[in-house]
Amino acid sequence: MIAKLRKLYEGHSTEAHRFRYLLLTFDIVTVLFVIATSFFQRSLAIEIADAVFGLLILADFLVRLALERQKQRMFLRLSTWADIVAIGSFLAPVAGEGLGFLRILRTLRLLHTYQLLHRMRTDFRYFRENEAIILASLNLTVFLFIMTGLIYATQARSNPQITNYADALYFTVTTLTTTGFGDITLDGTWGRMLAVAVMIFGVTLFLRLLQVLFRPPKVKQECEKCGLLLHDVDAVHCKHCGTTIHIPTEGSV
Repeated sequence: MIAKLRKLYEGHSTEAHRFRYLLLTFDIVTVLFVIATSFFQRSLAIEIADAVFGLLILADFLVRLALERQKQRMFLRLSTWADIVAIGSFLAPVAGEGLGFLRILRTLRLLHTYQLLHRMRTDFRYFRENEAIILASLNLTVFLFIMTGLIYATQARSNPQITNYADALYFTVTTLTTTGFGDITLDGTWGRMLAVAVMIFGVTLFLRLLQVLFRPPKVKQECEKCGLLLHDVDAVHCKHCGTTIHIPTEGSV
């Protein structure tokens, strides 16, 4: 049984890759479910769905733990603790929507599945050609999810201005873009400290991700001598062979 599971989680067969794509789809569905249910009052149907998601995540976590050869190292990964938070928030009825929204941290898994990213490079030509932009977009999306989830989890119960995910997302985006309309503010001392953290650390990272997204750190310009394809935007010489390269700049004809 363990051997078969290891082939699915770590193998390179077509079946294994399909299984990991299925896990990725499950992660995305989980995120969409969490966002959608933030707009509705808690109900029995939502509680049952929570329990189902929680049990599935728990099963996946236990399998990964059983397959892990260095179990102590596993608990040093941020994605592991994101799963633990997700499991607790889904299965604990007392958590409610506030703590429950911390399950959005599960989006971190989208960036820590190296084998899946490697498979996507093999399977999809578009991914290979636009990998830097796609990964920057994923980073930006996950960053927005995490910041919005943290704000919603800490403010939804106490702040009448933040009643669902859209309110928290609106505050996050206006803060990160330094627009700051001021129609939504965070309550309490801890709320203000969180707003300070978003402004200091969030804005810097947000702008950096946008820079990578709209101006990738590498450009495609094949070296005539050695064939190296990717170079720094401001490169004058090929890093591999030293040949002068001519990268078109903005405004050049």
